[in-house]
Amino acid sequence: MRKLSLDELNRLSVVDFKEAEKFPYCLILDDIRSLNNVGSVFRTADAFRASALYLCGITGQPPHRDITKTALGATESVAWKYANDVTALIQQLQAEGWIVAAIEQAEGSTSLTDFRPQSNKQYAFVFGNEVTGVRDEVVQLSDLVLEIPQFGTKHSLNIAVTAGIVCWDFLQKR
Repeated sequence: MRKLSLDELNRLSVVDFKEAEKFPYCLILDDIRSLNNVGSVFRTADAFRASALYLCGITGQPPHRDITKTALGATESVAWKYANDVTALIQQLQAEGWIVAAIEQAEGSTSLTDFRPQSNKQYAFVFGNEVTGVRDEVVQLSDLVLEIPQFGTKHSLNIAVTAGIVCWDFLQKR
């Protein structure tokens, strides 16, 4: 075995990525403090061909050195928008037929292992602040709440890790 060169990976160009069909989900980052986390989620959105990435509240926006450093060019390929009011964005997406899923530990949440996405629906996954999580009003507005099972001593995972798990899980189940 040998490691493949970058040319052998046959990745899409930025132009081809923008024209390629996206998977029926988007990511919403609300009040993410770390610009490195934002950049990492851009890379995840690129890797798993999300239809869009929404940056809300205090979440930093490109261009910024710390986002660019971890995004490694994904800010150029991923369709993204800024929305000041996450609740208005969620209501708009729901009106357009999206199923909104908050990623949070909450009463009545569905374990990610039990989540079965509907094949003909679009999903918007909401990720909250690194310290306080998804806002209560967002949890209440959401169509469902998904929780990643954890078995250690910590109460949560890093937002970038969580986004990667949720995206991979969604695509595997479709």
